[in-house]
Amino acid sequence: MNIVDAHHHLWDLSVRDQDWITGAALAPLRRDFGLDDLAPEARAAGITRSVLVQTVSVAEETPEFLALAADSHLIDAVVGWTDLTAPDVGPALAVLRRGPGGQFLKGIRHQVQGESDPRWLCRPDVRRGLAAVAEAGLVYDLVLLPEQLPAAAETAEAMPELTFVLDHIGKPPIAAREMEPWATHLRALAAQPNTVCKLSGMATEADWEHWTVKDLRPYADTVIEAFGPDRIMYGSDWPVCLLAASYARVLDTALELTDHLTAAEQDAIFSGTATRVYGL
Repeated sequence: MNIVDAHHHLWDLSVRDQDWITGAALAPLRRDFGLDDLAPEARAAGITRSVLVQTVSVAEETPEFLALAADSHLIDAVVGWTDLTAPDVGPALAVLRRGPGGQFLKGIRHQVQGESDPRWLCRPDVRRGLAAVAEAGLVYDLVLLPEQLPAAAETAEAMPELTFVLDHIGKPPIAAREMEPWATHLRALAAQPNTVCKLSGMATEADWEHWTVKDLRPYADTVIEAFGPDRIMYGSDWPVCLLAASYARVLDTALELTDHLTAAEQDAIFSGTATRVYGL
C-alpha cells in the first residue's frame, strides 16, 4: 500500500524560533528537525509522499517551505500561512504561487487554537480571507480546540465552495477519557460535505507515557463513523508526535485502528483522500 503522510512539520531554530515550544514538557522538540531527519523515517515506514504544514504565523515560512518542496522527492504539497484578516489575501496567495515551488501550495492554515474568540472563524474579515483561499483553489486546514468546532461547522456550512480539513481530529481530551462535547461537535462538522478529517495527533492528546491503542480507538471509531474513509486522511504530526510515540509507532497505530476496514477503505485513508484533497 502506498502511504501518504498528510501532516508533518519541519523547522530550523537558527532560521526562526518556534515560540510555542516552551516548558520542560516540550523540551524534546527544542532542536532542529529537517528533511534529512524525516526522510529515513518515512522511507522505513513506506511513506512515498508527504504534506508539509506550517508551524508559525510568519509570512516568510511559507515561501521557504515551497522552495524546499521544489527540491524534495518526498514533499508533494505545502499547507502554508497568510494573514486571513488582511485586505489583500488574494494577491498575497498569487505572489506565493509565482515564487519558487509555488505549484506545491495546496492549502492555508492559521493557529485558530490560539485565538481567544471561539467564534474567530465566523468573523467577517476572516470569512473574507477564507473566500480568497477558496477562489485560489486551495483548501483550508483547521487546527482548533473542541470548543471551536461549532464555529468551524457554521463556517463550513456558510462556505460550501471551500474544503475544510480538520487537523488532529479536533484535539479531543483523550487523556481525560472524555468524549463529549467533542463527539457531538465533530459529527456536526462532518455533516457538512465540504469537510475532511486527518487521523493525526491522537497520541499527543493522550497520556504521553502510558497510552495504548485501546485508549485511542473510541475517538478513531467516532471519526470513521462520522466522516467515512473517503473523507479521512492519515498524518503523522511528526516531529510533535515524538513527545508520545515514534514515527513508526504512530503509523502502526493508525493501521491497527483501521484494520477492520476493507482494503479500499484503508487505501482511501492512507493515500486516496490526501491525493484527491491536496491534488498530489
